[in-house]
Amino acid sequence: MNRIPKTAFFCLLFILSAFLYGMQGNHSSFQQEEPKKIYLLHADSSRYLKENNPDVLVPMGNVSFRHDSTYLYCDSAYIYINQNSLEAFSNVRIEQGDTLFIYGDYLIYDGNLNLAKMRENVRMENNEVTLFTDSFNYDRNINIGYYFDGGMLVDSLNELTSVYGQYSPETKIATFKEDVTLENPQFVLKSDTLMYSTENKIATILGPTEITSENGIIHSTKGWYATESEESTLYDQSTVISQDGTKTISADTLYYDRNTGIAEAFSNMVINDTVRKIILMGDYGYFDDLNDFAFATDSAQLIEYSQIDSLFLHADTLQMKTLGQEREVKAFYGVRFFRKDLQGVCDSLQYNTADSMLYLLRNPVLWNTGYQITGDTIKVLLNDSTINRFYVRERSFASEEVNETYFNQMKGKYMTGYFEGGDLSLVEIEGGTESIYYPIDEKNMEFVGRNKTESPYMNIYVANRKPVKIWWGPEPVAEMLPIPDLNPDQKFLKEFVDFNYLRPVDRYDIFRTIEMKEEDKPAPRRQRTRVQ
Repeated sequence: MNRIPKTAFFCLLFILSAFLYGMQGNHSSFQQEEPKKIYLLHADSSRYLKENNPDVLVPMGNVSFRHDSTYLYCDSAYIYINQNSLEAFSNVRIEQGDTLFIYGDYLIYDGNLNLAKMRENVRMENNEVTLFTDSFNYDRNINIGYYFDGGMLVDSLNELTSVYGQYSPETKIATFKEDVTLENPQFVLKSDTLMYSTENKIATILGPTEITSENGIIHSTKGWYATESEESTLYDQSTVISQDGTKTISADTLYYDRNTGIAEAFSNMVINDTVRKIILMGDYGYFDDLNDFAFATDSAQLIEYSQIDSLFLHADTLQMKTLGQEREVKAFYGVRFFRKDLQGVCDSLQYNTADSMLYLLRNPVLWNTGYQITGDTIKVLLNDSTINRFYVRERSFASEEVNETYFNQMKGKYMTGYFEGGDLSLVEIEGGTESIYYPIDEKNMEFVGRNKTESPYMNIYVANRKPVKIWWGPEPVAEMLPIPDLNPDQKFLKEFVDFNYLRPVDRYDIFRTIEMKEEDKPAPRRQRTRVQ
């Protein structure tokens, strides 16, 4: 043994002891770290609370302590030596490192639990972050401080108040609950539960929240809000209300920039213009509040609800824009719309509130009750969103289904229809007009025959959704044929097509994917050759 160096011997003894301790099955594989003691560093004077009882020491005057890497200062204290704890009074200060300082009037500090309980006029400082409260606990084990009876946290940009709040100096993350208010020079945020990063100034929304500014209001229950740039990502049908309070946008996911007023929406987007009574919907959308522009695509739908019966319109892409005091709506590709008194399909559509005119472009078909109207272009004049009249330009054609076999038909170059109370009352046709009409014997309820007429002009007067009078222009040419004598080709005017297979039957049918048959599409019009 004398030949073995002492250092090597003690190392060997330590390893052997550790091995034997690890072999004992009734002990833990590791020992819990012993609590560090609180050391009194300085006091102008000190005494025991009770003579001949060293359990409680009372230091006074410029008192300072050290516990691990934390330093504590006060005017006077009680040191509970056996419990490794203390009470500190007046001008209490805790310092941890060179970045964390906690001030207060009274402190209970437990060295075994590493827990500080600061009371009255509490102030915590961590770089640019300051926390104010009257009841504050700081748990050194997890490096988190928290208040539970009201407090305020202030950094270089925002001021946050709540009933409960906690802050981690290490992560720079604060969490607030109950009556949370974040005040910023540009907005005020009120919430039930909020997480806030003092490092990047981002607020994470964890409960019902309202953000109010001069640019509008945000309602959300989940998401984040960058308080410096005022950009946000919001979830779970969050809602942004416009500056004037007349427009709202909501979606499952919503990206919103308050400075630019631009929102980008994904899934179940809804934009509601309460002044013009228009709702724009889709699974993707874009909204520019400052320029009053919006569009929707992917299951896009527009609802016009100014009347008892709303208009439901679908297209691949829908667009709304404000021009001065007026609103312009455009729909592109695969347009289908339904209202109880009006249905239609076309490739593109435009509506202007300035002239209350609805434009149907490229292969348009319009239905009103029992009438079908087609042409190169159809314009519908609305009066308080009820149909007032329609205009058809070039290759105008109107038909009425009498039964599955017979159709009243009229065609010409131009056609104008007038409505009263939502029902067709007069149709004016000009430019090489032709008509086929099947008069009925009211007594026997049988067809009299087929009446075909050609003339330069034609007027059809309608009452109770039935023609009651027809006027033809100068020198009309008419032909009446009995029903039994009719050939199949004589039943229809040239270019007649029954487009009923395209007609939307209800508000949900506007999403049905169906295209006009190739054989039913009108032949392209010949372009005029320009004379050089």
